[in-house]
Amino acid sequence: MAEVSSSVKTPLIPDHREFDGETIPSQRGIWRGGDVIEEAKLQLWLAGPLIAVSLLQYSLQVTSVMFVGHLGELALSSASMASSFASVTGFSVLLGMGSALETLCGQAYGAKQYHMLGVHMQRAMLTLLAVSIPLAVIWFYTSTILMALGQDHEISAEAGTFNRWMIPSLFAYSLLQCLNRFLQTQNNVFPMMIGSGVTALLHIVVCWALCFKFGLGNKGAALAICISNWVNVVLLACYVQFSSACKNTWTGFSEEALNDIVSFVKLAISSAIMICFEYWSFEMVVLLSGLLPNPKLETSVLSISLNTCWMVYMISVGLGSAISTRVSNELGAGRPQGAQLALRVMTAMALLEGAGIATATVLVRFVWGKLYSNENEVIVYVARMMPLLALSDFLDGFQCVLSGAARGCGWQNLCVVINLGAYYVVGIPAAVLFAFFLHIGGMGLWMGIICGLLVQVTALVAVNLCTDWHEEATKAANSVQSTVLAIDKAT
Repeated sequence: MAEVSSSVKTPLIPDHREFDGETIPSQRGIWRGGDVIEEAKLQLWLAGPLIAVSLLQYSLQVTSVMFVGHLGELALSSASMASSFASVTGFSVLLGMGSALETLCGQAYGAKQYHMLGVHMQRAMLTLLAVSIPLAVIWFYTSTILMALGQDHEISAEAGTFNRWMIPSLFAYSLLQCLNRFLQTQNNVFPMMIGSGVTALLHIVVCWALCFKFGLGNKGAALAICISNWVNVVLLACYVQFSSACKNTWTGFSEEALNDIVSFVKLAISSAIMICFEYWSFEMVVLLSGLLPNPKLETSVLSISLNTCWMVYMISVGLGSAISTRVSNELGAGRPQGAQLALRVMTAMALLEGAGIATATVLVRFVWGKLYSNENEVIVYVARMMPLLALSDFLDGFQCVLSGAARGCGWQNLCVVINLGAYYVVGIPAAVLFAFFLHIGGMGLWMGIICGLLVQVTALVAVNLCTDWHEEATKAANSVQSTVLAIDKAT
């Protein structure tokens, strides 16, 4: 096995703590003000670009739907349905599976097993590309599936066309998730932000040209998403290949990636289920709104609420990714108190962010609906819904950070159980009870989601309070070491 220098420092993040055990919080006590401030600065330096990456990558689908909206009501409704179907059956699955790298690469980087980051990334690429094949088949039959679920035939047919043209983006998205986690867990986040920014700007031009200049309509919008995702992949791949910042973590393609791939698949499946359980519950609320009296009004308001929630959620995703990186790095480096400090600092930041977002949500409640509709009934209903959105945004931000820390520790299996219980034993049944039996309507559906969030947050807080961080650091060290030994034995 090739020798890898242990003196690698992160090139784009000024991490002032060395991985040599000398100047670390665990040696000096975790409550010193200087440590807290230093940790907060490091996390902001990480979280800022990661939030930008989340928003920019999310903007691709939003931009395409906005362009399609100028093509007519049918084009807009079909593109919206296609995007929702694509998120549920494709993007959320790949996003979840890719998040397994937050555990593996993050802990390997903390343990100075730098070459393992490249090995883990190659395993993830192979796995996610393989999974993309059956997902592509599902997308190919989007219209058939939607019609079978009772959706409008004309809208379903157009949605099916949109997703067929978007199939190549599945494979690009798979690679993109792997590259993002590979760089993120090294604290090397600025290339991700730059690549996503360039892609988002290019996407506007490409989408306009394909939709209107070349007259491809909604097909052009779908094709633009494919092109943009592949551009982002190429940009990041070139950076990884040619940048000196990755010379120790990327040493080229290796047969080592084929060894013990089953272990990665198990963790990736748990990660995917963990995330999908949460994502799907929100989408299910919109589907349930179509069964309420006055379904047009209810579906419109719930769709506005969900879009608003997802925009704010991108901020929380950035915070969750940052704490996942910090916790996995600290545990991999054998610094349990450093991981504990990182979580507590990020928790305080999440509470402040959540309080700010919740306050802003309440303040704009009378004007927010006007951005989406001219109908007074919709505007008034959205205003009534916004305080509930404020509460759910606050709780969602908090749980995102706790879930990020869980990924850093490798608790995906535990989180699967928590999310299953929170959303499908409590959340969805409560939503049905409030909406259909207590006749609270769409607000009742969202109240059910809030119940699920409360259960999830409570469970995650309890788990973190009961955690033995020294034991977690030992587990992380043993996991990294066993992986390295397995590869050495196989080669």
